[in-house]
Amino acid sequence: MSQYLADHGWLAWIIIGLIAGAIAKFLTPGRDPGGCLVTMVIGIAGAVLAGFLGQAVGWYSPGEGAGFLAAIVGAVIILLLYRLIARR
Repeated sequence: MSQYLADHGWLAWIIIGLIAGAIAKFLTPGRDPGGCLVTMVIGIAGAVLAGFLGQAVGWYSPGEGAGFLAAIVGAVIILLLYRLIARR
């Protein structure tokens, strides 16, 4: 998977972000505002968050991105934070 991302760059990250965001929305049922674009942003931000946290605790080396499951976990975290902020 990482070779695929290296070959296709930002387009692959958008696709992975869309899928991770959609799975995060499926795993955290409830109403939230936002459509496809918000889902992509949440998924991409989840991958970035997971990569940052993974590097901080030593799971990933510098420059290495998070895995797909970690991206989903990161997206779930960001989705829950988004719901808390959007509710106010």
